[in-house]
Amino acid sequence: MASAVDLPHPAASDITLGGILFALSDPERLAIARQVSGGPTDMAACAATDPDMPKSTRSHLFKVLRENGVIRNEPNGRRRTISLRRDEIDERFPGLLDAILGASAE
Repeated sequence: MASAVDLPHPAASDITLGGILFALSDPERLAIARQVSGGPTDMAACAATDPDMPKSTRSHLFKVLRENGVIRNEPNGRRRTISLRRDEIDERFPGLLDAILGASAE
């Protein structure tokens, strides 16, 4: 049986303000970040995205968030667990996540 693959994540020192702002500029990606801000979530159970959305689109949303250092996407048995990299982002950009995630969706 094949094991789940560890995906690459940027080091905390490589997370950029522009990357975070880009990753969270999409309403679907922002909804995912808001959902996982409450704690780790099983990727398959992430209710932030449209259930009718193609799997490839969902995967791309998670990939953009991961590659820009907003989330961790780690194997957990046969599933994947998504978590917000809050501590690392808050250390580099204090208050940024609170400002973005707490902003109204208007």
